[in-house]
Amino acid sequence: MKSNRITSRSKKSDQLIDFLKKTPLFSSLNDNDLQIIINDFKLRTYRRDDIIFSQGDQSHEVYIVQKGKIRVFKVSPSGGETSINIFFPTDVVGEFAAVDNQPRSASAKAIGSCSLLVMPQTRFLHHLQTMPDLAFSLAKLLTSKLRWTAAYAETIAQYDAAGRLLHILLSYNNQFGEVEEEGKRYVLNLALNQTDLASLIGTRREWVNRLLQEWRKRGLIEYDAGKITILDLPRVEEERDSRIEANIARW
Repeated sequence: MKSNRITSRSKKSDQLIDFLKKTPLFSSLNDNDLQIIINDFKLRTYRRDDIIFSQGDQSHEVYIVQKGKIRVFKVSPSGGETSINIFFPTDVVGEFAAVDNQPRSASAKAIGSCSLLVMPQTRFLHHLQTMPDLAFSLAKLLTSKLRWTAAYAETIAQYDAAGRLLHILLSYNNQFGEVEEEGKRYVLNLALNQTDLASLIGTRREWVNRLLQEWRKRGLIEYDAGKITILDLPRVEEERDSRIEANIARW
């Protein structure tokens, strides 16, 4: 019986190391470093709409998405939500607060049931100080997030709200879209409701609902209970690009 328990723990450790090797933040570490790292992770599970952390919290843990998706968003003084990004398995969340020791700058919520690996701030900082490869990977991760923020700021300047939504959906499609017909039809199972989609571009749900109905009638995009189907990729890209001209024309 004791031998079985040891074997089971060893198997779980191997599975966790294999998972971390697929995570950009940890993929450059050797097996010895990963064996040390996994001892500091705790697994937490969340149900749909569970709050993982809230804007202004003094918590400083680092999270790795193992299963499911989470939405990170800002809350305005009036209580409105503006989504910042959606995070998927192998993504890292919460590292800003761990590094600068400041309150959480945004909130995070489970989109559906999800599992997260959680590491205390003290252990994360210790590993950064003792593992140069991890520190370099974190620098690359932060640079990537900065580039994403700059690109999003550019969409605000270039596109109208419809163009921003198309740009975001096409960006997610490049990363996670499932091919139904190569070069034309793709499925994005983001599990986002229309309120969530509206918060991605700072508009109202009713407006997003009308827009999705229009796009469906035109054979561009179909929305069904959180699943988004891009019906004709070239035409959707053309529609997005036309929104730059529409935005310029307003000025």
